[in-house]
Amino acid sequence: MVDQPGVGANSDAAHDVLRRVFGYDSFRGLQADIVGQVVSGGDALVLMPTGGGKSLCYQIPSLVRPGVGVVISPLIALMQDQVDALNALGVRAGFLNSTQYPDERRTVEAQFVAGELDLLYLAPERLRIDSTLQLLDKGKVAVFAIDEAHCVSQWGHDFRPDYLALSVLHERWPDVPRIALTATATEATRKEIAERLDLTGAEHYVASFDRPNIQYRIEPKNKPDQQLLNFIRTEYPGEAGIVYCLTRNSVERTAEFLSRNGVEAVPYHAGLDARTRATNQARFLREDGLVVVATIAFGMGIDKPDVRFVAHLDLPKSVEGYYQETGRAGRDGLPSTAWMVYGLNDVVQQRKLIDNSEGDAAHRRQLQLHLDAMLALCETVQCRRTQLLAYFGQSGEPCGNCDTCLNPPESWDGTVAAQKVLSAVWRLKHERGQSFGSLHITDILIGKSNPKVLQHNHNELKVFGVGNDLRDTEWRGVIRQLLAQGLLAVHGEYGVLTLTEASREVLRSGRTVMLRREPERVKPAKAPRAKGSRLAAADLSPADADLFERLRAWRASVAKEQGVPAYVVFHDATLREIAARKPADLAQLGAISGIGENKRAKYGEGVLEVVTAGGGGAAENGPASAGRATAAQPAVAPAADHEPPPDWDFEPPPDDGY
Repeated sequence: MVDQPGVGANSDAAHDVLRRVFGYDSFRGLQADIVGQVVSGGDALVLMPTGGGKSLCYQIPSLVRPGVGVVISPLIALMQDQVDALNALGVRAGFLNSTQYPDERRTVEAQFVAGELDLLYLAPERLRIDSTLQLLDKGKVAVFAIDEAHCVSQWGHDFRPDYLALSVLHERWPDVPRIALTATATEATRKEIAERLDLTGAEHYVASFDRPNIQYRIEPKNKPDQQLLNFIRTEYPGEAGIVYCLTRNSVERTAEFLSRNGVEAVPYHAGLDARTRATNQARFLREDGLVVVATIAFGMGIDKPDVRFVAHLDLPKSVEGYYQETGRAGRDGLPSTAWMVYGLNDVVQQRKLIDNSEGDAAHRRQLQLHLDAMLALCETVQCRRTQLLAYFGQSGEPCGNCDTCLNPPESWDGTVAAQKVLSAVWRLKHERGQSFGSLHITDILIGKSNPKVLQHNHNELKVFGVGNDLRDTEWRGVIRQLLAQGLLAVHGEYGVLTLTEASREVLRSGRTVMLRREPERVKPAKAPRAKGSRLAAADLSPADADLFERLRAWRASVAKEQGVPAYVVFHDATLREIAARKPADLAQLGAISGIGENKRAKYGEGVLEVVTAGGGGAAENGPASAGRATAAQPAVAPAADHEPPPDWDFEPPPDDGY
């Protein structure tokens, strides 16, 4: 076997573990270099997208180097599933966290000291306890792996104070290699991780952030619950998905709405009792086709590979958060969708949250920068994928698989429209001493003589009715984009609109304002598959697809009996290859990607029974199918300008009045 770059003298050992334990013939991407660095005793800082194979980068060194790999992970609720998945591979793994009884902890501690574990998972807060540090002194540590390393960044979207204490690892055990891993970090965040974890001398490995199997789509918000329901029914009926909402109330309401309309959904947020949260998370991981509706309290480190969509009903606070959350879709490399609805109220709400946030002015400025980048992604007329990659310092070509590529929006000269909005805001403030929100501004512009307008005599303003060339929904889009561009600001509890310094350039200097015109939404074709079927079977023959479904039924039964998620037994991609190749014996089964020695011994006979029960066999595929195939790890024109009405003579406010 040819050595992979970077693995060096330990190449054979690393490759043996990769094939024998995990069932893969070759490393992919940067894995070989990273594994070689850590196995040889060096430190590494790894940025790799979700589904890119980060876990192998510390699991294999833990199995090759003498001692126990210690994994620092904030994912207490998922540690049991992570350990179960490793045990299914024949890896001796355990965890220590606050969910265990004292006897359970003592058993795991004894196994660690005796060298009877290959990997030990720890919550970061346990390293603040002297007894944990003393325990690690008693055993031999092969490697320290710091998962979700972005949690150390105080400017990041998922800061956890306990991560700040992890510099103790290098101070107390300077000879043990460390590997810090994250799927989400800008160059500035990566620098902060390196400094705070004392990894400035480590090798940095930055994989591409691109997830080509994910389609990014952002739509204007209009009855979001119904939009979500239509999206799921049309494109992903019976599939697993995650829906993110900003508040606990919206989580509860959305989960109830989906369930009432035939989409099985459960809520998840920090306000639920611990038992309910644990039950709902366990159901999501173990059941097929369940949707979880959650706040951002849910999802970090979710290992479920067949999440077909991630939906956002509210604007995320940052691009990092958005990327992290959408990355939970399509970990198996199959087509998936990151879908979001976004509207004016999202911008107003996020601005208010920043104004009311704790922290000093510098902290609020940082939050504002995060929001500005998120708004730029929403409002772009360019490829969303290239915009997303550019945020993380990477380049890319238009992908042809996002909404702006598939249905390009137009940009139009919205200077006059912007002047109308800004003039209305200015006149209310300086002629009447009043401030109002976006809905009232829109009513004035389109000339709506409702009670509120008449009560304040706003029908007498010079700007009343000057905007009847656009619909109210279009004016809300104009105001949203002015907020996104910093040409308007929102303040106070009631979200009133105010001018900014940049507004002067539009009102007095004739600055051009280009705006995005939303394209007419093209309703996607109804999904051709029956409810509950899997994309993994999409390109199989009818007979193979039937076998695939029978294999999934067998897997579900085994997983239920063992009390583990189905993917712990086998991933869909593995079952799909079995259905296509129909192995006739254990040797042929061992050539399937993702089936190591332990899984072949544990599940092989059961799989072969399902395959032969359908009357098929390797011979049906001809001689070529009987040979061993290389096992690969699963992948992963401008519109006319709007002219002002002829009876509206725009008058910029006087210099001394602005």
